[in-house]
Amino acid sequence: MGHLFSRNPKSPLLRAVSGGGVYLTDENGKQYIDASGGAAVSCLGHGDKDVIAAIKAQCDKIAFAHTGFFSTDAAEELGDLLSAHSPGLDRVYLVSGGSEAVEAALKLARQYFVEKGQPGRKHVIARRQSYHGNTLGALAAGGNLWRRQQFAPLLIETSHISPCYAYRDLHEGETEEAYGLRVANELETEIERLGPENVMAFIAEPVVGATAGALPPVAGYFRRIREICDTHGILLILDEVMCGMGRTGKLFACEHDGIKPDITAIAKGLGAGYQPIGAMMCTAEIFDTIVSGSGFFQHGHTYMGHPVAAAAALTVVRKLTSGGLVERARKMGALLQAQLVDRIGQHPHIGDIRGRGMFLGLELVEDRQTKEPFAPDRLIAPKIKKAAFEAGLICYPMQGTIDGQRGDHILLAPPFILTEAEMEELIDKLDQAISAVLP
Repeated sequence: MGHLFSRNPKSPLLRAVSGGGVYLTDENGKQYIDASGGAAVSCLGHGDKDVIAAIKAQCDKIAFAHTGFFSTDAAEELGDLLSAHSPGLDRVYLVSGGSEAVEAALKLARQYFVEKGQPGRKHVIARRQSYHGNTLGALAAGGNLWRRQQFAPLLIETSHISPCYAYRDLHEGETEEAYGLRVANELETEIERLGPENVMAFIAEPVVGATAGALPPVAGYFRRIREICDTHGILLILDEVMCGMGRTGKLFACEHDGIKPDITAIAKGLGAGYQPIGAMMCTAEIFDTIVSGSGFFQHGHTYMGHPVAAAAALTVVRKLTSGGLVERARKMGALLQAQLVDRIGQHPHIGDIRGRGMFLGLELVEDRQTKEPFAPDRLIAPKIKKAAFEAGLICYPMQGTIDGQRGDHILLAPPFILTEAEMEELIDKLDQAISAVLP
């Protein structure tokens, strides 16, 4: 055994030695179709020659320049491109990943209100079954019980309201529109409990990823959320780390709901796995408040704005936008969802198939009629992950879908370059894995 501290030291890992297109190959020569893009990261697949060339070219120019002294062409161009394609976000703060992006968003929200002369605004409201990262601020904002539990004494106090989870929480006879308004109005109730003058931000994922399995909102939900935030002068922070950068069929996932955030966090697909990079983006009004006040954002990381990472991301975003891959994600995602419904949608233990674009979830249940989940100690999700891996499929099964303990789902987030033949292989192997665990 070597000296690397891995995620789970009790479970030795095979070594990945190569990748091409939608496939990864291990040290034994076995090939796997990457149906989750790692963790919704590899939107371009593996071995993209254009991104690799951009990385090499940037290394030939300059690999690193600290942002306390210099900016670089790659970072400036990436900022301009992201802002141009965003839903009204004017400034781009480059970091190294999703948790850093969320931490930056939370700290910017706080500093914004301090500089506006409203230092009493300190509370963050989020949703149960959300996930916003593993650093302490991001973890505090997240609403997944299992991830938070042992670190609770270290976390800042955060309020958590209901998720928008129509499959489980829509009342009999209730329309989706009425349901969306009902759960959105929980935000206003919590704001009133805390006092509007004490609340700085509401943070949410437009489509909930790892903890709830590609859970999209019902129509009208986020429009009401935006209205409530505006009424009380509260910032809306959208976490698009997993669901953004074209994954849902729009470059920014919030575009489906016709709203504009004040701050957003992106990562994962921004670098497509070729370099570690994320970004926090904000409106001109927030940026101008900082500039006209103290003049600087009291935050920073050594590798922020890294030129090689920025050069890689610049090429990725160009391929997503002018290269047409966001539209391909929309089209192929709709086809994948339709084929999943057709092929395995009537399986006695698949309760729901949901999502947007190339971001899909399958919720697994003991009983389709009652929606009763499997007992957690049956370890359904881990068993399916193992069976899929043995079949040559990498997917993202998770437990705790409902409340952090109960519920199992499978998350699919394949590369946008997936072909119809590869899609068929993906579904065949997924069917095989589910049937092996739940015959």
